[in-house]
Amino acid sequence: MLTTLKTTYTDTRAADLAWCLGKGPLPALAVLDLRLADSAVQLRLLGASHQVLLEEEAGTCSETVACLPGSSTPLPLGVAKRVGAWEYEFAARVETLSQGSFAGRAQELLALVAEHPHGLAGTFPGSPHAFTALLAQRQNGQISWRTWHAYPQEGRLVATRTRVGLRVGAPL
Repeated sequence: MLTTLKTTYTDTRAADLAWCLGKGPLPALAVLDLRLADSAVQLRLLGASHQVLLEEEAGTCSETVACLPGSSTPLPLGVAKRVGAWEYEFAARVETLSQGSFAGRAQELLALVAEHPHGLAGTFPGSPHAFTALLAQRQNGQISWRTWHAYPQEGRLVATRTRVGLRVGAPL
């Protein structure tokens, strides 16, 4: 699903992104509710980037990657930790692209996510290449999602990848 977000472009620098686990639902500009087997997944586009809420019998997990006022946790390159009965893995990378390469990559990603039944993308007013996109899936008993945060004025694309699965031996 592709939507145009009706807001100003809040997080205008890749370096301003922060990561947080466990935050409650924040005001969203667009939401996609998914049912992936026994898991309820909510993809949320925020004025300041994204939030994913995961809920199933084993518990809940909330990931936020956004410009969060007062946040002191910058975007990490990688995280692996236990969240309740789950193993949570997060990875992020920042790509710096030329103007032409950036436009092509933005169009490619927006097309991929817009046409996917488990994808949500939002473009920001002022630039067709300013966007946030999320794509979720369930595979081998694990929920995973990928996100992209585009900063055309910097030529930077922030990509994240998250995987959440039950810990071996964890009670259901």
